[in-house]
Amino acid sequence: MTDVPAANAPRSVLVTGASTFLGGYLVARLAENPDVERIVAVDSRVPSKTLMRRMGRADFLRLDIRRPAIARALASYEVDTVVHAAPSIMDSAGHSAAIKELNVVGSMQVYAACQRTPSVKRVILRSSAMIYGASSADPAYFTEGTPARREPRRGYGRDMLDVESYARGLARRRQDIDVTILRPQAILGPRISTRMSSYLSMPMVPVVFGHQARLQFLHEEDALGALEWATTRGRAGTFNLAGDGVVTLAQAVHRAGHVQLPVPSQLLAPLIGVLRDGRLPAFRSEQEGYLSFGRVLDTTRMRTELGFEPRYTTRETLDDFIARGSTSPVVGSESWRALEQRAVSAATAIQ
Repeated sequence: MTDVPAANAPRSVLVTGASTFLGGYLVARLAENPDVERIVAVDSRVPSKTLMRRMGRADFLRLDIRRPAIARALASYEVDTVVHAAPSIMDSAGHSAAIKELNVVGSMQVYAACQRTPSVKRVILRSSAMIYGASSADPAYFTEGTPARREPRRGYGRDMLDVESYARGLARRRQDIDVTILRPQAILGPRISTRMSSYLSMPMVPVVFGHQARLQFLHEEDALGALEWATTRGRAGTFNLAGDGVVTLAQAVHRAGHVQLPVPSQLLAPLIGVLRDGRLPAFRSEQEGYLSFGRVLDTTRMRTELGFEPRYTTRETLDDFIARGSTSPVVGSESWRALEQRAVSAATAIQ
């Protein structure tokens, strides 16, 4: 990554979803940037006391982005850059009609407000790699221009397809606004709570029998770094975000010291519901494809056009989540080594 003159930095930034991990900690980072004159944090929920303290000099507005008040906030603070991090995809909460309304209707209201506010010149949307879906027909790597082989019909993936289409519509109507769409892979880290982190923290992890899902991860610090980079130095366009490398789901479970429980695909979601013990929202049918086949992104544009380079690889992200997160191994490393030694001894004896 290369520095860009401070003159290109935004003057007044509004961030939606300020009570979430990514939205709130992005506000905290921007508050430490002297080149940004004003930061406005927006959410219908009040952030935690710890997060509020980290936001420092930022102004917090408790408002619902589905209401016209968001337009008044943009105008009164003369906002030139909007970071739309409110669409709910990262939290471990289950998808519901209320969340769908917040994602879709809220985004429509935000973009309509941006269109009517002359000071707005840059919009950054935190989307998701879920828009690519997951199926047996998928390519080895999804580029930003590769359509989903099986487009998501419901859930978060469907929401984000709609939200992205509204963002592109804004770019057509206001060609003076630079619209940046970021599509992060599954985010892991010691602090953020996501559906994938909860799933990998289960002592006994149900997996689809006969499949090896190919996975990429994005470290929470790299997710924040990419959002900050796009806000202060980024360029218009759509960009995949992921750490280098690929791991299989079996490798991820093994490295966490947990036990795989192979099951038929139709039993995956019900069994997760039984084993989750209230800590993991029930997986829906649209997530079964991801846990069966996985999803891998091409991140060439992230480096060559956006100019962002993640600090963590996929494997390093996984290892940091295991080392510093809330998960704990069921089978220790010494037990794994003993089993491996037994397997090698047995194979030698057969020969």
